[in-house]
Amino acid sequence: MQDTLATLRLAEQLIAQDSTTPHDAGCMDIITARLKPLGFECTIIDSGPETFRVRNLWAKRTAFLKPKASIPGIESAQDATDLIAIKTLVFAGHTDVVPTGPLDQWSSPPFVPTHKDGKLYGRGASDMKTSLAAMVVACEEFVAKHSDAPLNIAFLLTSDEEGPALDGTVKVCEWLTARGEKIDMCIVGEPTSVERTGDMIKNGRRGTMSGKLTVKGIQGHIAYPHLARNPIHMAAPALAALTAVEWDKGNAYFPPTTWQISNIHGGTGASNVIPGNVIIDFNFRFCTESTPEALQKRLTDVLHTNGLSAADYDLAWTIGGLPFLTPVVEGKGSLIGAVREAIQAETGIKTELSTTGGTSDGRFIAQICKQVIELGPPNATIHKINEHVAVADIEPLKNIYRKVLENLSA
Repeated sequence: MQDTLATLRLAEQLIAQDSTTPHDAGCMDIITARLKPLGFECTIIDSGPETFRVRNLWAKRTAFLKPKASIPGIESAQDATDLIAIKTLVFAGHTDVVPTGPLDQWSSPPFVPTHKDGKLYGRGASDMKTSLAAMVVACEEFVAKHSDAPLNIAFLLTSDEEGPALDGTVKVCEWLTARGEKIDMCIVGEPTSVERTGDMIKNGRRGTMSGKLTVKGIQGHIAYPHLARNPIHMAAPALAALTAVEWDKGNAYFPPTTWQISNIHGGTGASNVIPGNVIIDFNFRFCTESTPEALQKRLTDVLHTNGLSAADYDLAWTIGGLPFLTPVVEGKGSLIGAVREAIQAETGIKTELSTTGGTSDGRFIAQICKQVIELGPPNATIHKINEHVAVADIEPLKNIYRKVLENLSA
């Protein structure tokens, strides 16, 4: 008989581990112990310096092919492999969580899973240990009933998603590429829902690119501006112009690209000194209508047409991730189609596709996988004090994941 509390119990077990980024705190050991009996081959990939060691897990269950006698005309396992195009679906996610914040503001200890008013409280309850538990239990139920299904299943987990994201998923993707490992579809367990599990999935994300602009002036006494050169005044016309630029119009899947200033640093702290330079930090969130190179050129053009020469400033760029999109396609093997059907069957909801919000590790996986979507529980409390998930949202999430496996292997 199906254990309807299995997902809840595993979620509680994972929440109880203090896996504040970049620490895994044994979460992957717990998950590995559940996956190995199902036939998953598990590989731990550690990365990063000793002072910031990141743990990554790649676990794969290769589809079991029926004996040749059971398939007419098939003489060998290789013949079966050639005849049946086995796809690989990856469940991706992270075991690390953001810091708790002030402990005295929590209604219960953040790493003690606590129930109150039908909700499960704890750091990671929504982002994203419930998703991980649901993925694991979904696989347990699926394999128990469909052990010979023609579908490879894999897990790609990291403890460096909430941190710099330099030694996590991106490193595993590089490792998979070097091995020639092919991924066809991927579900990232980020909390994407709004009111109820399944009401929204992400079929893409905007790219992110940051810039640090240093405008160089001449420091001096504020009473003698003719003997100095104020870099804040020098930058002001360009900054005003940049706020008015329409970078693109977006498209059917993405809103228009945006540009925002995040920080401005200038001055000595004294009220009678003109600063020698000013540093402006800014960020683009860009869609598939724009490229990093085009945005960089347009921004520097605005600087030059508003009185700043190349000698007046230094500009450093950091591309945090490229935009990705999984388009809606028809037919068998469509991940979005399989997910939509699973959500409809489990909840009755006609899910909404969205590309809004911040970035996720899907940006790395999309470089080696054509179909990437994100699906998880409601996200209203992620990164907050008293993070929680409604218990009523947990079992449907597991069932949706299982139904996706069933749809893709049918």
